[in-house]
Amino acid sequence: MQLNKKKNLAAKALGVGKDRIIFMNESLPEIKEAITRRDILDLANSGAIQIREIGGRKTPEKRKHRRGIGKREQKVPNKKHVYVLLTRKLRSTARGLLAMKKMSNEQYANIRKMIKASKFKSRRHLLESLKEI
Repeated sequence: MQLNKKKNLAAKALGVGKDRIIFMNESLPEIKEAITRRDILDLANSGAIQIREIGGRKTPEKRKHRRGIGKREQKVPNKKHVYVLLTRKLRSTARGLLAMKKMSNEQYANIRKMIKASKFKSRRHLLESLKEI
């Protein structure tokens, strides 16, 4: 006889997998009559429905995670951060001066090279050196 629906109900009611539910042969008529979760729980308490023990490894082995080369993060040196901020500021200033026609294209190219070589300490230093030129 098919008791799949009863097995599903028992598994849900008892909170275990379907494969762990065992029906005792002598109490199959009572199991057939059971309709509600309460009936199933009562049958489990009386011993008509039993739960099979868990098989397999009792204590799961912990996985060892290895960090790959692409996941290692290094802190960017502060020196580089300062260089990037200053360079962006100076380049935008030079671009603005070129747009306002305060310098020629040749001067702009030279200034860009000097900015790349870290010749200027600040924006004021850049503007003062332009006045001298």
